[in-house]
Amino acid sequence: MASKEALELHRQSLVIDGLLFQSDGSDALLRAGNVAAANVTVCGLNADFEEACDQLAVWLGRLAHPDGPWLMIRRTADILEARKRGKRGLIMGWQNMRPMGDKPERLRFFHDIGVRVMQLTYNERNLIGDGCLEAGNGGLSQLGRRAIAAMNELGIAIDLSHVGERSCLDAIEQTTRPLLITHANAKAVSDVPRNKSDSVIKGVAASGGLIGISVYGPMCWNGDPSRRPALADFIRHAEHIAGLVGPEHLALGTDFPAVENLDEVAGVIRMTLARYPAAISAYAKAFGNDVRTRYLSDCDSPASLAALTDALLSRGWREPEIKGLLGENYMKTLPKIWID
Repeated sequence: MASKEALELHRQSLVIDGLLFQSDGSDALLRAGNVAAANVTVCGLNADFEEACDQLAVWLGRLAHPDGPWLMIRRTADILEARKRGKRGLIMGWQNMRPMGDKPERLRFFHDIGVRVMQLTYNERNLIGDGCLEAGNGGLSQLGRRAIAAMNELGIAIDLSHVGERSCLDAIEQTTRPLLITHANAKAVSDVPRNKSDSVIKGVAASGGLIGISVYGPMCWNGDPSRRPALADFIRHAEHIAGLVGPEHLALGTDFPAVENLDEVAGVIRMTLARYPAAISAYAKAFGNDVRTRYLSDCDSPASLAALTDALLSRGWREPEIKGLLGENYMKTLPKIWID
């Protein structure tokens, strides 16, 4: 149970979640966790152009209801407007550039619809470049470099979370705007494929960007099969990255689902084990392949985020640093990306 001081600090804070991998349109859990806005993956992890358009249409339908819980976020000021109106700010994002195909001109179309965050790859190789599970580590393609230039011009945030090491370094070299790692931790603390090297973390920070620390269990785990990771492990990652690049480059990216019925995401959980065993098999063997154990033992839902604030406060983090990680660093960085 969070302390009274932590609960009050969490209530006062502007909380922005850098990544929800799925939402059913309900905002109940986010409201309980005082989340003002979130980058929600609005189409399938491997969606093509048609599937992405169909799934975006579902979200546009939800947004069309004036009494609905969501407000579309197109610029940073919209986040404050959503909070003022008691709504959740929807930052539309995706985790794979497959909807673009080989046509960078589609990016303007998706930007006009409202997509504001695009992850370059999802674990595997696509037309843009290599993901973090590709042994070849081949870097960005020429198409990928053209896509980054177009995203910089349009004001679309580039997400490197599931992107391969060399592709990340290529993007760091190529970009003219701050980069985001919306949901990944430090490889130096937990050496798993999804986490980022110190070189990538430093490069993203040098771009003016942010690293979204995640409560996703496999990225916090120390490899001990007898102990499910907890907030103490999250803090180890946060403190390593803060020591490396400064707390002003930290953000929050839970990688939670925000759904009323967790059985709705069971298919995604099965898929990630079957398709990407290198990323999840050891963790699943230790703790089971269920969404209920994929997260920290003491912070396993958007509704429990005050526990994270409590853990940081108990560790001795200063209030401005905590508020920065929870959301204020996003408010300083996003205007430089989105061309507000």
